[in-house]
Amino acid sequence: MRQNESFVSQPVRSLQTMLRVLAKDDRRLPLVIPDGIYSPATMNAVAAFQRQNGLPVTGVADQATWEAIHDRYDEALIRVGKPEPVRIILNAGQVLQRGERSPYLYLVQSMLTVLSQEHPAIPAPPHTGILDPETAASLAA
Repeated sequence: MRQNESFVSQPVRSLQTMLRVLAKDDRRLPLVIPDGIYSPATMNAVAAFQRQNGLPVTGVADQATWEAIHDRYDEALIRVGKPEPVRIILNAGQVLQRGERSPYLYLVQSMLTVLSQEHPAIPAPPHTGILDPETAASLAA
């Protein structure tokens, strides 16, 4: 659950969205509905977060609390959010030659490793970032 861009002018809803992601990642925190109302439920969720993170327990999202929630939200979103699609942008007509190094090859090698687990005819290449003979053989398979 990512913060909707329309929440930019809605700080309470943004706060509630972040708290909801945190609660999905850590079941000890109460689940909040992002309705844009700073209700007692929101106050309790903020207080629970503050207690758990060594902040003064006020139930009010002051600057320190907001920043801590935001930092934890970014970390939690990785664990509970939907993965973003990977976009690899190569130059038009770009070709990688044998022996060439590229950061994109780590991704390709990882994908080939996963494919090799389901398809034994595809050998798992080493994760070197180099279009080495093993990676070329895996791609050919």
